[in-house]
Amino acid sequence: MSYQHAVVWLDHLHAVVIDFSLDNDHVQFVESGTDRRQVHRKAGPMDSGKAAGGSKAAEDRAFHEDIVTAVGDAREILICGPGQAKLAFRKELERRHPQMAKLVVGVETTDHPSVDQLLAYARKYFKRIDALRGNA
Repeated sequence: MSYQHAVVWLDHLHAVVIDFSLDNDHVQFVESGTDRRQVHRKAGPMDSGKAAGGSKAAEDRAFHEDIVTAVGDAREILICGPGQAKLAFRKELERRHPQMAKLVVGVETTDHPSVDQLLAYARKYFKRIDALRGNA
């Protein structure tokens, strides 16, 4: 089944992908393969960006690819989340999946919503996009 919209909420460790149409929605959870926790430091990086068991870039790439698979064949995508992970995912789409990157209608900062809150936010967001395009 082809869904019109998808919302991707992600941080560095978890992602929630909801693809939905007017009547139906499908929720998928994607976990990063790393057990690291994000550490914020004022004085700069603590290490060279390597996590236990491999490089951060390779872990992120695999995580991003799992998210891309979960998004599937959505025609419009909203990316959101609380930190920088959403921006890194957007850049990865532009580099490795340029056709999918063209489907992104927005990148928004959100806290940690429940699945129901995320779906309600996305429906409202896409309704606003559709109205701006005259597709109401």
